[in-house]
Amino acid sequence: MAKVLTPDIYKRLRDKETPSGFTLDDVIQTGVDNPGHPFIMTVGCVAGDEESYEVFKDLFDPVIQDRHGGYKPTDKHKTDLNHENLKGGEDLDPKYVLSSRVRTGRSIKGYSLPPHCSRGERRAIEKLSVTALNSLEGEFKGKYYPLKNMTEQEQQQLIDDHFLFDKPVSPLLLASGMARDWPDARGIWHNDNKTFLVWVNEEDHLRVISMEKGGNMKEVFRRFCVGLKKV
Repeated sequence: MAKVLTPDIYKRLRDKETPSGFTLDDVIQTGVDNPGHPFIMTVGCVAGDEESYEVFKDLFDPVIQDRHGGYKPTDKHKTDLNHENLKGGEDLDPKYVLSSRVRTGRSIKGYSLPPHCSRGERRAIEKLSVTALNSLEGEFKGKYYPLKNMTEQEQQQLIDDHFLFDKPVSPLLLASGMARDWPDARGIWHNDNKTFLVWVNEEDHLRVISMEKGGNMKEVFRRFCVGLKKV
């Protein structure tokens, strides 16, 4: 952020805001509070909603291009969720591979992003997500565990399974507003087989994870692709 944000750009953008009220000062707050180190570069800015990328494009476009190795505003991310196109990967050596996982973050259109969303929006995201997840059947049938009223037994089981996520403690995340109202409307959903997980309102609206013990990455990726499309 500091490499891109000149006094001229700040002057040009400082009075702008997105329809939901996200301002330039909100965008750069985490970078202002955490200047970092010349040899340990962080991004230093966050988006509060999808409109942020247009309203503050003079800042975001060059930051994204620098962060992602020349990814230009005109570039299009290539996605292939056809698991049959994956060649090999079903027999990674179990002597070296203890477990395999594939994961991604997803944002739900129409809602502010985690640095800016209100408590009401966060609860709406939770309700929408849990309703969809509870409709899954077959290998994806499972249960949702909300953080705020989780029993001690459920909490310990999720810790033992290495599924539980904690309240953010990173200064970068705290400065960007990611921990507001914690643990309200946060939770973990997983299928009965404990191989397909969805974290709700952690650092993304949804964090979707496919995992299992061993080195069958092909099966992990198949489950990821099928489950992600269902969600």
